[in-house]
Order: sequence, then C-alpha cells, then structure tokens
Amino acid sequence: MTFPVLADVAASITDLKRDPMGTIREGHGETVVILNRNEPAFYAVPPARYQAMLELLDDLRLAETVRARQGGETVSVEIDDLIAEAEAGIRA
Repeated sequence: MTFPVLADVAASITDLKRDPMGTIREGHGETVVILNRNEPAFYAVPPARYQAMLELLDDLRLAETVRARQGGETVSVEIDDLIAEAEAGIRA
C-alpha cells in the first residue's frame, strides 16, 4: 500500500527518539514527516510554519464570510466615527 508523504523531509520514529531536535533541524524550518514502518505517523510542524497555516485558515474563513455577504446591505460609515466609538468603548 502506498501513502502520500506531504513533506520534503522524512524521518523514522527511531530517529526522532534518538535526537528529537536534530530531526526537526534537518527540516530547515519546513515540516518533517515522521514515519512508523514506512507509513506517515504524524507531521512535525515548526512554530513559524504552524502560525502561517493558522493565518491562512483565518484568511480563508474571512474570504468565505465576504463571499457570503456579497450583494447584501451595505452601511456607510466615517472612519473618524468608528475611531471615536472604539475609544469610547475602551474608556467604558
């Protein structure tokens, strides 16, 4: 049976147990797939990559909201009014 490997760097669980940080460093900031008996067991994702993934997901959700609201009612506002309202909310 074949499995997709969605990373450029792969390591075994044995390698990970032997040298966890070295295994992650081998990825040079990219995701590392950890294999168990030549099957992907999990992906080790560095913090910067994980944050980028979460931001992308957030952007996709916002884009979905924008598409859902297209053609809907619009409201005209003045930026100064919004700033004043926000400042009043902070003081309250």
